[in-house]
Amino acid sequence: MKALDVLILLLPVAVNTLPYDIMPVDCADVYRRGFGHSGVYTIYPAGTTSPIQVYCDMGCEDQPEGGKWTVCTVIQKRKDGTVNFYRGWDQYRSGFGQASGEYWLENIHLLTQRKKYELRVDLEDFEGAKAHVQYSSFSVDSEHEGYKLHLSGFKDGGAGKSMDEHNGQKFSTFDKDQDTYVSNCAKSYLGGWWYGECHSVNPNGVYLWGDSIYGIGINWVNWKGYKYSLKAIEMKIRPVE
Repeated sequence: MKALDVLILLLPVAVNTLPYDIMPVDCADVYRRGFGHSGVYTIYPAGTTSPIQVYCDMGCEDQPEGGKWTVCTVIQKRKDGTVNFYRGWDQYRSGFGQASGEYWLENIHLLTQRKKYELRVDLEDFEGAKAHVQYSSFSVDSEHEGYKLHLSGFKDGGAGKSMDEHNGQKFSTFDKDQDTYVSNCAKSYLGGWWYGECHSVNPNGVYLWGDSIYGIGINWVNWKGYKYSLKAIEMKIRPVE
């Protein structure tokens, strides 16, 4: 492994003198540079002057059909309630939290403009049960287009098709209402998300412990309903080969 690769991947620096095409855009690029251990690395989806810290999952769970998610870029993670996800538009645009813990990744839309990606969402409840869903195509439009979500190619891992309702929706926060409902869904359900009328999943809702008030927790309706808030949820993407 070259010393230059180590510098690029492990330090959050602006490397203005390096060619753009050698900078890792996602965790797949990190892996190709010889880093095989899961952990926090630096990627550059917006260019050499905009480094981003991200968690790279180098050994994602096997799919039921036997394929393996070997390298995933984690774009969202909830696991313990240490980070408040009820935030405004600017903070979702810029990202927040720590890649070593709970966070929302900035520049998700830039990632999906550089490559074609598929999405996996892993879920866990407070009783230890786990489920997941997978989409063979995942992309997010630019801010000018409202960060509209595009999903297709659903594969079920026990959680059901709740997220399908959000396909084609623009992103909304309490200070930027782009949902299709008469009121502001982000305000009503205390999160930031691709709300429609309003949600069937609420990954960025309030972190609660199991039973909760209707709709404000980390809900996945087809799995646990509107009155159960999940212990953990992780959204991660990998390039389509």
